[in-house]
Amino acid sequence: MDSARKTLTNLQPAAIKGRGSASYLAGRYEVRTAHGEDDGWGSLYEDADAVSRPDTRVSEETARSIISRNDSPDIAFGQSLNPYRGCEHGCVYCFARPSHAYLELSPGLDFETRLFAKVNAAERLQTELARPGYVCSPIALGINTDSYQPIERRYRITRGVIEVLDACSHPFSLLTKNASVVRDIEVLASMAQRRLVSVYFSVTTLDNQLSARMEPRASAPHARLKAMRVLAEAGVPVGVMVAPVIPTINDGEIERILEAAHAAGARAAGYVLLRLPHELKQVWRDWLQLHYPDRAAHAMSLIQQMRGGKDYDAAFGKRQRGEGPFAQLIAQRFRKAWRRHGFGRLPALDTAQFVPPRKPTPQLDLF
Repeated sequence: MDSARKTLTNLQPAAIKGRGSASYLAGRYEVRTAHGEDDGWGSLYEDADAVSRPDTRVSEETARSIISRNDSPDIAFGQSLNPYRGCEHGCVYCFARPSHAYLELSPGLDFETRLFAKVNAAERLQTELARPGYVCSPIALGINTDSYQPIERRYRITRGVIEVLDACSHPFSLLTKNASVVRDIEVLASMAQRRLVSVYFSVTTLDNQLSARMEPRASAPHARLKAMRVLAEAGVPVGVMVAPVIPTINDGEIERILEAAHAAGARAAGYVLLRLPHELKQVWRDWLQLHYPDRAAHAMSLIQQMRGGKDYDAAFGKRQRGEGPFAQLIAQRFRKAWRRHGFGRLPALDTAQFVPPRKPTPQLDLF
């Protein structure tokens, strides 16, 4: 553990500009944690400047497999692909934060500052799609961490993955909160003509100030809506996810978000309640206390009312929507606005066009 991380572990959490988390909360699998003690000469605070501006470090890694599969009954896709681990967007509410604990890193600041780029993702994908037993079904991109987070500009791993899918006519969907997705509009529009792609934008709030606090390095809300409009006008099917819905923070915006998204071209919509698995419970409580101390207790009370008295219930059928009167009220409000604006479903993606890529071989073509 570096000295800056040790310092911030000991100090009282404080808001950090450009970061969602305020601490290096220890992960549940760490076998050893460091705790600094001040020697009376202020040594514990020598790295205060580094603490206030933690840098972003990216490690390149070679993935052994790239397609993840699930059979969860409350998830609409069976296959997903994540080009990166960790996410610089820094969304404080991100349910994927606890996954950094598997790396013995903090689900707090490490999740948004210690990133991993799967530099061989496109090659691995081609290999896995070429397997004789592979059965084509749509692949969801960016479900765990955003495929278009800022480091995509440098690594272009997502672009490489999309080019592989395009070459073999494999359908996919993606979820993002970054307007930079429009950089790939030419390939997305081409695949959309063949019913091979759909794009969902996560819009948590229309308030720029709230967005800057809650998801500091994601595109501003108006930029996401503009990107949504650009893609829709290019013929790409677009949807919106109001996610997560958070009591006392953004739950009052459900109707306005749906109205703005529909005006920008979204024709499908969904929502997910705030999820607080594992270490995310403390990351979230710290953020609430820092930014909204006047409503922190009330917010957590409403969250627990929707989670059977707990901070979180991971049971299928409950983790996305919650339960109880307040959860039912949110569902009713969403359905009413969904119907009023005429939302429906995006066109089904076509799996029949898939042509398996040739299995990569070190031998050059003879003809």
